[in-house]
Formats: sequence, C-alpha cells, structure tokens
Amino acid sequence: MTSLPEDRLSVTILGSGTCVPSLRRSACAVLVEAGSTSVLMDVGPGTMGRLLEARTEIFDITLICLSHFHLDHCGELPAFLFATRYPDAKRRQSPLILAGGRGLAEFVGGLKQVWGRWIEPPAGLTMMEFGDGGDHRRPFDDFVLDARPVVHNPESTAFRITVPNGRSVVYSGDTDVCDGLVALAQGADLLICESAFPDELRVSGHLTPSLAGEMARRARVKKLVLTHFYPQCDAVDMAAQCRKTWQGPLVLAEDLMRIAVE
Repeated sequence: MTSLPEDRLSVTILGSGTCVPSLRRSACAVLVEAGSTSVLMDVGPGTMGRLLEARTEIFDITLICLSHFHLDHCGELPAFLFATRYPDAKRRQSPLILAGGRGLAEFVGGLKQVWGRWIEPPAGLTMMEFGDGGDHRRPFDDFVLDARPVVHNPESTAFRITVPNGRSVVYSGDTDVCDGLVALAQGADLLICESAFPDELRVSGHLTPSLAGEMARRARVKKLVLTHFYPQCDAVDMAAQCRKTWQGPLVLAEDLMRIAVE
C-alpha cells in the first residue's frame, strides 16, 4: 500500500445541488481527503454513486460529518450504513465515526427503530455529538476537526479540518448570516459555503452569493467555493452576485470537481 503525505488535503464536490431531481447536480456531499483519511461532509441522496465516480469506496470513509438532519444532507445515511454490511464488510477493521450536532444520538436511534441491526456496521459505529456551546475540537491521526454551531436548524454545525502543516478547509453546511461561521473559517485556505438561492430570492436560513461572499471576506479566507444550488441558481450569474462582496479566488461548485487545498 502506497503511503500518502500526512499534510495532503484535497476536496471533491460529490453533490453541489439539492433533493430537486437533477442529472447535473446530486444532493449535498463533499469528500475531504486529509492525509490518509477520507471524510464525508454530509451524505445526501446519490452520494454513494458519486463516491464511486470519484474512485472512492464506502469502505474508504473513516468519518462522516453531518451538518444537520435535513434529507438533502443526510438522506442516504441509512443506505450507506446498510451498505457497509455487504459484500466486503470484513474490510473495515475499526468503527465508522459519525459526527454531528446536538440530538445526533437521538437521530440515529430513530433510524435504528426503523431498520434495526441492518444499519449497524459490522465493526461498529462511534458517535461524536457536539453540543450547543462554543467551539469543539477533536484530534485525529491525520488532522484536527473543529466544529461550531451555525444558524439554520437547532443541530446545524459547520466543520473545519486542519492538517499538520496548517492548511485547512471549512464546510458551512446550511446557514444564514452567522458570526460563528466567520469565527470558524478565520484564515482558512478553502471555505465551501452554501449559496442556495440568488440574491433576489433569499430564503431565511440560507445564504445567497453576496452574503456568502460577505462571510468569506469577514473570515479572510483564501478561496471561496459556492455550492448547494437550487435550480434557480443556474439561471443567474452567481459569480457576479458574489463579486459584490468578495474579490478573492472564487469557484462555483460542480459535481465531481476536485480541488487541491494549497
């Protein structure tokens, strides 16, 4: 097995859309490869297929971070857990780790009431639940995971992964304008930020391009990626709207887009 640099950090957008059916955009999911560890940020419907297109198997995933419990962000979680049982479950030697905001254990408990043992990975499932208050930090072998509440659902959480050389990527999940996101993303090399609707169609609990740009500017990030596009976004110039508030490097997410964090 080829060893990987401990400071490797790259992102693949698995799903840049929503639960609205689309051949172009799958629902929310991002693959973060940090050192030798593969992390999923959200697991919306279609994630497992996109992982295969990105040459990654479900058994390669060590950690799943759920930003919140809406279906477009976690709808494929039961199927993912079920799939770990077949056909090569013996390949996983350590528990799958599931991280999320308050109520995570209750949420998984509800899933188990429906599917029982069929969603229990053979090597086990470890849950990492973050409460309401302030910053939360958890060290892993290849990176440090930071989590912070954001403004959307009661359990909504944004995540930051930082590798040993200091490079970092932040995933906003769904959020409205939020000081917590700005604090979590301070100086990050890459901010993957939701921008669900154009400026003129703003919906409470979500960001638009200019608001996402404002978050990135305040956080002084090095590069901004806009994602989580509803179909209305494809009919407008999202980049131009973002440029009202953000002048730094900007990327509009597409499914299977890979970004090296440098």
